[in-house]
Amino acid sequence: MLLIKASRETFLAPLQSVSGIVEKRHTLPILSNVLLEKRGDQLTLLATDIEIQITTSTGGAEDGADGAVTVGAKKLQDILRSLPEGTDVSLVLEDKRLTVRGGKSRFALQTLPAEDFPRMALSEGDTRTFTVTQKQFRQLLAQTQYAMAAQDVRYYLNGLLLLVDGGELRAVATDGHRLAYASMALEGEGVAALPRQEMILPRKTVIELNRLLADSDEPLELALTPNQVRFTFGNVVLVSKLIDGKFPDYERVIPAQLRNTLTLERSTLLSSLVRVKILTNEKFSGVRLVAADNALKLNAANAEQEEAQEELEVAYSGEPLDVGFNVNYLLDVLNNTHAETIEWHFNDANSSALITLPGNERFKYVVMPMRI
Repeated sequence: MLLIKASRETFLAPLQSVSGIVEKRHTLPILSNVLLEKRGDQLTLLATDIEIQITTSTGGAEDGADGAVTVGAKKLQDILRSLPEGTDVSLVLEDKRLTVRGGKSRFALQTLPAEDFPRMALSEGDTRTFTVTQKQFRQLLAQTQYAMAAQDVRYYLNGLLLLVDGGELRAVATDGHRLAYASMALEGEGVAALPRQEMILPRKTVIELNRLLADSDEPLELALTPNQVRFTFGNVVLVSKLIDGKFPDYERVIPAQLRNTLTLERSTLLSSLVRVKILTNEKFSGVRLVAADNALKLNAANAEQEEAQEELEVAYSGEPLDVGFNVNYLLDVLNNTHAETIEWHFNDANSSALITLPGNERFKYVVMPMRI
């Protein structure tokens, strides 16, 4: 049975959209597959890992009979990628095998029944919906996602907090050593009346959204339920379960009063930190910052007694400071913000430092010092 015949690109683009969440090895073999479903001229692709589900569809599938089948997502993607651009591809389903033909190439793949594919049940009931642009939400994620924990026993840190409150959307991430906060105003009718709601997006969901969202003003609709969130953009629908836990009180973590402020160019500090990192101890990645009288010195050393030092001119006339930080925590924030200058607020070498952007109250980054 001819399932579908179309250009390579008609298959490949939607397949790449959904296959990012597919695990190569899974206790349930069917979860390594993608569901292909043809109805009329529409081809729908669906992938899930039980926690996240991504669905997308494409037109241009006039040929072939209606039907559905599941096939290995990674293998099908690798086959399509390897074919020359513009190749016409046909999928033929015979005796539980899917034959992929393109040009003079032919591949026979094992399949599993479409009716066995586990679809996520969509939450019903109280749903709150609002719309932002893809670019706005992608920027919100970029400013915070790097501070998420990875495989922490405190499972609620392995994700990103989204908070809707009074016409504002906030994103917060922390791994216990640093915290990133960003917010944006919501626009549209009724958004100011949205009730306060907190949700923790799983790490994998955040990474997939960052991969799939375009840097454009195209709309992104968020539909919130008590235990799920649905993102709809372009031809893609991503549904994700939420992490069931209590996120730390981030407002208590952000220091309210800091005596000293140091102002410097972001790009200059970034390039200097990249250089001194070369000679940091690989295990601790520590760098010392010594500030006094409009000067900032960066020092690093390693177990081989090698040393690196950089000196920068900065706007600073406060108390002398000698403090250590994990250089990767500093590089993360500098690589994911795009302001020309940053402001560094602190009290002493033993308390948290706060990094902000001049004239921007919607971004804050808190980082704990370390002993070097």
